[in-house]
Amino acid sequence: MKKITKIKNYTDYNNNRYDEMKSLLNKSRQLFEQVTDVEDITLDREEEKTKEYDVSSGKIVVHGYTTTDVTLTDEEKNTYQETMDDFMEQVSDLVDYNSLNMYENNVEWSGILVKFDTEFFYTVGEQNGVYITGSMINLDVEALDTLTKLKEYYKIFSAKWAGVLAERKSTQKIEEE
Repeated sequence: MKKITKIKNYTDYNNNRYDEMKSLLNKSRQLFEQVTDVEDITLDREEEKTKEYDVSSGKIVVHGYTTTDVTLTDEEKNTYQETMDDFMEQVSDLVDYNSLNMYENNVEWSGILVKFDTEFFYTVGEQNGVYITGSMINLDVEALDTLTKLKEYYKIFSAKWAGVLAERKSTQKIEEE
């Protein structure tokens, strides 16, 4: 049997490939233009404001976007004072407190347990929990007892400050209406 080879017309094939390549390049160019357009967009969000309040021997820093967001009520100041007093009574009286930071959806508070050179960090809201950092902590009975108290006190802290966050949110909704 003899094989018959038919000569193909490659002109049409080349023309179709050229058109296809040209179409792909145009699509690529359009996608690139869309990406550069997206990069040029800037968000018109207000700059975050902060305001510091001195309460007894501690500080509260309130973060927000409006003047009402950064306003602190007397009830919130009293809650902070109670928090510090309860902490000294229930966990340890040798504490260097850092400022309490209040955000729209989160409250963060930290300090250093001087006797054990251990930093604690409480957070309520978006991230919940109690965290510690320290180096070469001697885990004797007293240190373990203090860490247990630190963990137990978090329940009281989170209940108080979750209530404050909820109150601030309900106040914001009423003001918006």
